[in-house]
Amino acid sequence: MGRPSLLLPLCASVSLLGGLTFGYELAVISGALLPLQLDFGLSCSQQELLVGSLLLGALLASLVGGCLIDHYGRKQAILGSNLVLLAGSLSLGLAGSLAWLLLGRSVAGFAISLSSMACCIHVSELAGPRQRGVLVALYEAGITVGVLLSYALNYALAGAPGGWRHMFGWAAAPALLQSLSLLFLPAGTVGAAGHKDLIPLQGGEATKLDPGRPRYTFVDLFRARDNMRGRTVVGLGLVLFQQLTGQPNVLAYASTIFRSVGFRGGSSAVLASVGLGAVKVAATLTAMGLVERAGRRPLLLAGCALMALSVSGLGLVSFAVPLHSGPACLAMPNATRLSGLPGDSSLPRGLAPPPLPTMDQSPRPPVLSASEKTRPPPGAEDPTALSLTPPAGLSPAPEDALLHWTALVCIMVFVSAFSIGFGPVTWLVLSEIYPVEIRGRAFAFCNSFNWAANLFISLSFLDLIGAIGLSWTFLLYGLTAVFGLGFIYLFVPETKGQSLADIDQQFQKKWFPLSFGHRQSSAGIQYSRIEVSAAS
Repeated sequence: MGRPSLLLPLCASVSLLGGLTFGYELAVISGALLPLQLDFGLSCSQQELLVGSLLLGALLASLVGGCLIDHYGRKQAILGSNLVLLAGSLSLGLAGSLAWLLLGRSVAGFAISLSSMACCIHVSELAGPRQRGVLVALYEAGITVGVLLSYALNYALAGAPGGWRHMFGWAAAPALLQSLSLLFLPAGTVGAAGHKDLIPLQGGEATKLDPGRPRYTFVDLFRARDNMRGRTVVGLGLVLFQQLTGQPNVLAYASTIFRSVGFRGGSSAVLASVGLGAVKVAATLTAMGLVERAGRRPLLLAGCALMALSVSGLGLVSFAVPLHSGPACLAMPNATRLSGLPGDSSLPRGLAPPPLPTMDQSPRPPVLSASEKTRPPPGAEDPTALSLTPPAGLSPAPEDALLHWTALVCIMVFVSAFSIGFGPVTWLVLSEIYPVEIRGRAFAFCNSFNWAANLFISLSFLDLIGAIGLSWTFLLYGLTAVFGLGFIYLFVPETKGQSLADIDQQFQKKWFPLSFGHRQSSAGIQYSRIEVSAAS
């Protein structure tokens, strides 16, 4: 066990590196998809399956991970997930077929999902109320750094032979560093951690509980006992609204969307995505500085309101900007078509960012011969791509430049708002509101809905655009954010400045004021009358 003076930086290291691994694995597919399509001749549906395989693995982990976390402990769950991630990275780095790619992505998704749950719970239990918000928010900061790092490495490795193998392999580095940090951390803590900065648990895991404390089963999450049903409503509402506002699609289709706002070249679109990652990092660092000052509830309200305004503004702008946002991935035999070759507007761009000028784009003969058979005539609509760029030969009018930049600002504000509100605060609140006896299973249960909603949003994006158009899709996301704003106002309480034991006691009430812990910063402090003698 490390010295008390080292526990805080070690907790920060574990949280940051865990988030970095998560964010990197989540976003690295954005740049790896195009070279994978060239090497394996992936169809549009196969690309969607490859993107979704990570989410499927993460969903599986969220269904069984809670039992693993509560049974084996938080620390062991993180170490085990890092071993699983190494196996997945090895499978991806050596993959020679689509089956191995799908297996590697699924295994990696399982690992990062299990690690994310255990990491947030472990850090929240080791830290006192003064550090808990910052340390858990540091996990979200790590995610944004991981996303930024993946975009940067995508750009740097795009032209290297077998560059996608290196993209996937680098995910193992932060996982190994996190495992080293964990070796010096205690296994858990007790509920009394709120009285000091950090109190190591003496004698075992956090799940080795006092026999006198109440026991909970999974079914208790839906019962009125200790207001567990109310806690579950808060947890599920937060994870669902953070996904249903469309945030996953902004990351998955970042480069493609940036092409629609005036970044015509492939490299400039990817570099704009790097700028998007930088904005996420800056916004998350801002949230870290405010989460213990402003509180959880104000950040959620402000972030959700900005998300509603920005994504609705993006929808209104796209009505005026001459974008060709036609249906994507229509039924057509395109199993081995090439994607996004420069100077060939008849070839699809697929679901990946536009190709970089430095990329080796010499196709293998079998792929070329197959694609030639299915190539549409010049000028035909690309049925496999998310066609957000203006049609060939149509240059944007000068008056459209302002609209393009307005759309760019809306995207940046949307990403920043998520990184200030839903991004870090959702997982912080989830790690606070449940009793320690069932915290792992409850966190995993809510996380399963998070991944299921993420999968639904990601796989329905192209179909939704084909059905109602890009503008109405963004407006629908804006309406969802408005409903999310109402949910936060009505149901999500403030937990700033309270120990985990105090939060548990507050939630045991059938009805609680919307601002408990917000108007009184000393919510968890007990007062007693002091008798003063007359002689004094």
